[in-house]
Amino acid sequence: MTADPQPAEEGTRNDKRMTLWEHLRELRRRVMICAAVLLVFAIAAFIVTKPVLEFITLPLELVKASREAAGATGTTSIVLSTVTGPFDLRMKIAFTMAFFASAPVWLWQIWAFIMPAMTRREKGYTIGFTAAAIPLFFGGCAVAFWITPHIIELMASFLPEQFDALYDGVSYYDFVFKLMLIIGISFVLPLFLVALNLAGVMSGRTILKGWRWAVIIATVFSAITTPAADITSMLMLAGILVVLYFAAATLSLLFDRRKRKREAAILPPAAAEPAT
Repeated sequence: MTADPQPAEEGTRNDKRMTLWEHLRELRRRVMICAAVLLVFAIAAFIVTKPVLEFITLPLELVKASREAAGATGTTSIVLSTVTGPFDLRMKIAFTMAFFASAPVWLWQIWAFIMPAMTRREKGYTIGFTAAAIPLFFGGCAVAFWITPHIIELMASFLPEQFDALYDGVSYYDFVFKLMLIIGISFVLPLFLVALNLAGVMSGRTILKGWRWAVIIATVFSAITTPAADITSMLMLAGILVVLYFAAATLSLLFDRRKRKREAAILPPAAAEPAT
């Protein structure tokens, strides 16, 4: 008897073979497309950097209003210490905006480059992870922006009332951007646990058993990211990370259960085999 063919849902990899030189040419072509699109988006983004600057300095305005309400005579403001400082700052913001705005293009180029070597199931997993990672990342960025005024206000509270706090514009932007980036990435990390589960590296029970370490790591990360005196922001961030961890563990348990059912349907029980 001949062996049954592979099920269609598993998918087969592309039979077309490319030489190393052809792969490098294809990679160069897609990198050039990404670079050109990034440049176009950066030029367009440069025009709207002023409202973006007003947006990211909003936490500083809230701190200024809080100090004025408390009767402090000192002020808080942003300064640029070089002649080219205003242009450099707007260029950094423009390329940052272009990087995120052009994400659909360069993500598609990466996807199109590796897609021929993937099975149908792997393609489905990739699409699912991308669809989940994007809202999680921007949700983390929103949380970071929410806690930024609390961090700045706490740091400004150590300033004597008659002193002024003059923040370098580039350093201030780097602080806000890096904080949003770090917390945004931390929100995506639970997806990697699900990926390890789907790859067969970790079971859902194993992930769930490590909940104590997950709570400790989430608490320590939140304490490092937020000021130690800002307990509310720390607990909120730690709580969200722990919830995401348990959500990843629950999803992994469901995947394990579905996998066991699928294996039971494919492999009949040994008792049902005829005796020889």
